Amino acid sequence: MRWALVKVCLAVTTMVVVAFAVPLGLVVKEMARDRAFSRAEREAAAVAPALSITTDRDELERVVASAGADSGMAVHLPADGGRPALDLGRQRAAARDIGAVRRLGRASTTAVTGGSALLQPVALGSGAIAVVEVYVPESEMTNGVGTAWAVLAAVGLALVVGSVAVADRLGVRMVRPARRLVAGAHELGEGKLGARVPEEGPTELRLAAVAFNSMADQVVQLLANERELAADLSHRLRTPLTVLRLNAASLGAGPAAEHTRAAVAQLEREVDTIIRTAREAKPQTAAAGPGAGCDVAEVVRERMEFWSALAEDEGRKWRVAGVDRPVRLPVARADLAAALDALLGNVFRHTPEGTAFAVDVHNGEDAVIVLVSDAGPGIPDPAAAMARGRGSGTTGSTGLGLDIVRRLAESTGGDVRVGASVLGGTEVRIWFQLDGRGPVGRGHRGAVRRRRPRRLVSTFNRSRSLP
Repeated sequence: MRWALVKVCLAVTTMVVVAFAVPLGLVVKEMARDRAFSRAEREAAAVAPALSITTDRDELERVVASAGADSGMAVHLPADGGRPALDLGRQRAAARDIGAVRRLGRASTTAVTGGSALLQPVALGSGAIAVVEVYVPESEMTNGVGTAWAVLAAVGLALVVGSVAVADRLGVRMVRPARRLVAGAHELGEGKLGARVPEEGPTELRLAAVAFNSMADQVVQLLANERELAADLSHRLRTPLTVLRLNAASLGAGPAAEHTRAAVAQLEREVDTIIRTAREAKPQTAAAGPGAGCDVAEVVRERMEFWSALAEDEGRKWRVAGVDRPVRLPVARADLAAALDALLGNVFRHTPEGTAFAVDVHNGEDAVIVLVSDAGPGIPDPAAAMARGRGSGTTGSTGLGLDIVRRLAESTGGDVRVGASVLGGTEVRIWFQLDGRGPVGRGHRGAVRRRRPRRLVSTFNRSRSLP
């Protein structure tokens, strides 16, 4: 906008300067020419009285000398009464031009070498016509024209520079609030909820700043309301959790009772985490720094130990591979456990009892892949399953499980893909980056793609059938 305004003012001012300066320069040139010929006419008029009185050569030479012989005056007398024609001074004009003036009886100008000549007819006492020639050099006809043109050019240039400077200042006054508005929008988009812009500048931009600040205040208020609502709803779960914990404590000893008590304890921890997160307004899934993260093999073994009891009750075969050695992952332990629970919970929720499943961990130089596959009926529309809040349409499905997994993968620069597994059902492939890159844009399609190491990809098809 700033440069556009400068260009417009530059073009308009240039056209105005040209429209006025060119005609004015031509007028100055014509005025200098008229001034030079006016001087020549005065010199010729000074000789006319003497010609009407006498035609004596000596007298006329004195008159011409006193009238301005230095300027190049000449007098041409015709032959009269036996007196031959007389020419005083240097003749520059052609004889035919002098004869034409004598014949027509009116003054004329003609071009000569180095300038022009004024030919002025004068009537003698005898009735004959003499011609007075006054030489006007070119330098006299252009005297002061160059200076006048230089002044006009300087004035025009000053006008152009001044208009550009004024347009630039006006552009800055308009662009600066717009840039502040853009910067504020970027800051708000990056999560800096305190971003505000000064309400100043032109009326339109000032109103835009007022609207932006009002929108930011509303966003902050809405997020605060959401956090409070999440905290309140989570806090309401503590009462039924307390009842569950008391009932689990009365179950006595046994593997099933221990698993139930462990599940209740974990649920209480998750509720506490949700309440703290909502109160502090800090995301729990973020890129981990150097040395942070968890051992994915340990988390997979722990969660499979939890789900194995339910698998045995439902007669499901299961297998775990790739967890025989530590595999570090740059995500929080609780987040990885929640993602695995979401995927395994989907297996138990959406496949018939007795359906086999498997969890495979593949470790590469710059990435870790976790595969959760089953032998169920599969997912008809994987793209719809990845949509947040879509769900499967069954009772108890919120459609947030795969979205939780996707956001966790994207927090490391990875992604999630849903496809067909070698067991015949669904395979969810989670790709975690290990090279320390930050989160990518939201959405599976916006994830940054990297070339998968061939050695890591080749392990996908090795020994993944259940025993």
